[in-house]
Amino acid sequence: MKSLKELYKIGRGPSSSHTIGPEKAAVLFESKTPSAITYKAVLFGSLAQTGKGHGTDTVIKKTFTKPVEVLFDPTTPTPHPNTLDLYALDEKCEILDKWRVFSVGGGAIRIEGMPFAEPEEAYPHNSWTEIRDFCKQNGIGLLDYAKRFDGDGITEYFARIWEQMQVAISEGISASGILPGGLNTERKAKMLYDSYRADEQPEKQENRLVCAYAFAVAEQNADGGVVVTAPTCGACGILPAVLKYEQQKHGFSDSDVYGALATAGIIGNLVKTNASISGAECGCQAECGTACSMAAAAVAQLNGLNLEQIEYAAEIAMEHSLGLTCDPINGLVQIPCIERNAVAAMRALNAVELATFLTPSHKISFDTVVDTMYQTGKDLGCQYRETSEGGLAKTYFNKK
Repeated sequence: MKSLKELYKIGRGPSSSHTIGPEKAAVLFESKTPSAITYKAVLFGSLAQTGKGHGTDTVIKKTFTKPVEVLFDPTTPTPHPNTLDLYALDEKCEILDKWRVFSVGGGAIRIEGMPFAEPEEAYPHNSWTEIRDFCKQNGIGLLDYAKRFDGDGITEYFARIWEQMQVAISEGISASGILPGGLNTERKAKMLYDSYRADEQPEKQENRLVCAYAFAVAEQNADGGVVVTAPTCGACGILPAVLKYEQQKHGFSDSDVYGALATAGIIGNLVKTNASISGAECGCQAECGTACSMAAAAVAQLNGLNLEQIEYAAEIAMEHSLGLTCDPINGLVQIPCIERNAVAAMRALNAVELATFLTPSHKISFDTVVDTMYQTGKDLGCQYRETSEGGLAKTYFNKK
């Protein structure tokens, strides 16, 4: 498996392939062409078809420090569905340099004609069974496992990740108004957070706070704010929500949270390695389903559950996300995406409750449910895999 730094990335939403990748390309291109007066970006394929909904043009304009023109070309064939051409222009609008960039997923990019160095494998194990057995044989926990193969510096990396997650929550629960994109989706995190009452029943308090935190991050993502891929932008509110709530409720230290991030990251990395975390490839079960598994494993870790209970919590979360479609209305990560983050965060907590007591009776391994998710994703019709051509994305407009 690759480093956990390849899973958790900080960048602008709402999509790792549509915003974080193009943002990285824009930063690199401008740094290599300092004499340019203006820039031009031409988007092709999926970047052109859903770039408006995902804010690709917005993030490119925000990233370049000099004037930039963004054009959409959805018809010209390109080698990769997420392709963009970047042009550096002089005062006469003549081309100084040009890059063809492929946004290959997870915020990673490749530049045509330039060598691409695939990130090295950091971990020697590629299944939960292997990781569990290694940890038991060596008498270590999952944070020590991550340190052993990712290096001691991974703790400092988790500190930056946790800081950004908390910033996104804080900004999200303070913001109000309508999200951009034309659906007139109202921000609800602040309303949920402000409606919290300390004298309510505990289960209502939990629901209100967890959902407020999940809405907060997901709304920041939908508005092009800075979030952490956990494991993707579209599912970025689930893990921060449960970590924030658990820390607030039980007083866990930041160091405890870093251990939870390691556990969650290993779960997400296993899905990324053996299946997919892409909604375009396997539907939302690959995004919110994986994030739900990560969150369940993280909470199990925080609450001192053993490796078998951590596995079962993650398995329950994924098993009951199987078949979840990716059908964002208008190509925007608003409906059903924001609400789905909150629902998945609550499901993660419920999965841990079940795993706490029922682990001795469980039959399905985490490795098995990951394989099942991947096959299910391949069986989903393409209209349910982030094309906005089926499901809610279709019926919403048909019913209007």
